[in-house]
Amino acid sequence: MTSISIIGSGNMARVIGTLAVKGGNTVEVIGRDQTKAADLATALGSSATTGEFGAVPTGEIVIAALGFADVVPVVSQYGNALSDKVIVDISNPFNAAADGLAIPDHTSIAQEVAKTAPAGASVVKAFNTVFGHVLEKGGTPDVFIAGDDARTKDLVSTFIKSLGLRPLDVGGLKMAHWLEGTALVLMGIARYGVGDFDVALGATAVPAAHL
Repeated sequence: MTSISIIGSGNMARVIGTLAVKGGNTVEVIGRDQTKAADLATALGSSATTGEFGAVPTGEIVIAALGFADVVPVVSQYGNALSDKVIVDISNPFNAAADGLAIPDHTSIAQEVAKTAPAGASVVKAFNTVFGHVLEKGGTPDVFIAGDDARTKDLVSTFIKSLGLRPLDVGGLKMAHWLEGTALVLMGIARYGVGDFDVALGATAVPAAHL
């Protein structure tokens, strides 16, 4: 069992929160709109609670389920309240057409979060390469993760497994930029390759004899 706090009350917050409760984790929902956060916590049921925006989150893992433009400002606003927390960025900085990134080529939202996060906090990129409605359908889609601290990634991986999903480590936090690009590839596949958004990216091991 893992304790998590979700900052945000939108669709991904609801989907991840639902899976987290089902997986036996404790969930705290936090939002600027206290009423929306409380409504989501009630809908999640079980062990879900509501936290105060800006206060120290109760969860060891803090999931920033926010639009990409809000992630860094919110982490900055929280400041030392996030000390020693694992911050998970799930955002995608898409442009208006969702056919390119809206940030410079040399960085990612997760890397920018790491620059403003307080001492002791660790940042992981995860969940940005899978659609929320696909998570709702069940199955075991792969969740790619990137981060610089092995212990932290192990903790996030354990949480992801509790959701019935498969975590796949892609390397250090600098890989978050490429994960955001991978989400663009997923959008392209959905639009042009498959023709609908009921699709997920994954990795399959090929037996050596087949290589």
